[in-house]
Amino acid sequence: MKVLVAGAAGGIGSAIVEKLLKDGDHVITISRSGEPGSTHCVADLSRPESVEQVKAFVGKFAPFDAVICCTGILHGGWNMPEKSLSQLSMDWLQQNMLVNVQTHVHLAQAVEPLVKRSAPIKWVSLSAMVGSIEDNALGGWYSYRMSKAALNMFIRNLSIEWGRKAPGCVVVAQHPGTTESALSEPFQAGIAEGKLYTQEQTAERLVSVMKGLSPEQNGRLLHWDGSVIPF
Repeated sequence: MKVLVAGAAGGIGSAIVEKLLKDGDHVITISRSGEPGSTHCVADLSRPESVEQVKAFVGKFAPFDAVICCTGILHGGWNMPEKSLSQLSMDWLQQNMLVNVQTHVHLAQAVEPLVKRSAPIKWVSLSAMVGSIEDNALGGWYSYRMSKAALNMFIRNLSIEWGRKAPGCVVVAQHPGTTESALSEPFQAGIAEGKLYTQEQTAERLVSVMKGLSPEQNGRLLHWDGSVIPF
């Protein structure tokens, strides 16, 4: 397979790249860091101007079999998930929307010219179970939950549009499970035994589900095992 991985420098993203390469797949990567190379683009997908930059880069590799977007944020510096309404600030909410939603939108806009009836793709955006409105019984984490719910709606819309444009496309959001990484580190103490997964475990699961995606899953929010999570 020829697979584009965005957010390739992160914990899960880098593990996915390693898994794909181990499987013998052709991998093209995008991240904000690293050295530009023949198959690596250094771009900040949160910025609108990245669309044209990435469009020019990915056009050299068309067609793709799959795209996996791993970009996201949960905490940063003094900003942590909110426990109450009083902790919710518009600046942090906007930052969550920028990184957790706009990066995926910009990548899709860059890739869209490559999506054709003769070249449908599999698209996976890493989302989160806490973005499910129906599953939310605990509250809190306002900015993160709201941004992931918005990402899930974007994926639903995209699945419909690309499904019409190129029947055979499968566009999904996926919850990777709680994975050992800088993103989850502040919250690992409260995770039940056996529910914190290594980056290698998560990558193997995500790649396996991606390769096995079927049209029936188009537009869904999936668990790491491929089962459906309600929106």
